[in-house]
Amino acid sequence: MATKKTAKTTTVKAAAPKAAPAKKAAAPKAAKKPAAKAPETEDLPLDVPEKPVAKAPAKKTPAKAPAAKKPAAAKPAAPKATRVTFRVRAEVGSKVFLAGSFNDWDPAAKAMADKDGTGEFTCTLSLPKGRYEYKFVINGTWCADPECKDWVGNDMNTINSVIVVD
Repeated sequence: MATKKTAKTTTVKAAAPKAAPAKKAAAPKAAKKPAAKAPETEDLPLDVPEKPVAKAPAKKTPAKAPAAKKPAAAKPAAPKATRVTFRVRAEVGSKVFLAGSFNDWDPAAKAMADKDGTGEFTCTLSLPKGRYEYKFVINGTWCADPECKDWVGNDMNTINSVIVVD
């Protein structure tokens, strides 16, 4: 019989089948289920342990009563916002939007309304203190505010209107 050692286990291979010797009659035993055949260790990599490492049983901790909540710390006051109304005149029935540094220049983020049908489009925003650049988008065309006296050049070689909120 040949013996081959692999990763701390021994596998026995028979050289040739032999006739089984006669057995003595034994007392009858209860029927057992055949044990599942373990895979040969030759198929396993050498770094796999022979038996799984036993883990310590998890410790059970007694349930704790919920801790009393502490009063919330005073939050710093949010910057005070000022309501700012933007106005522009356009043809009745136009689609008018407001875009600027306060809404990442999204041309459809803030629609303006012509509430009385006269062509005066308005919208109101609450803005904290600061300096903001903006433009109107009228029927898809970007336009500076014709009533604004403060403006700056931009990367598109056009101008942006500027408003400062105090």
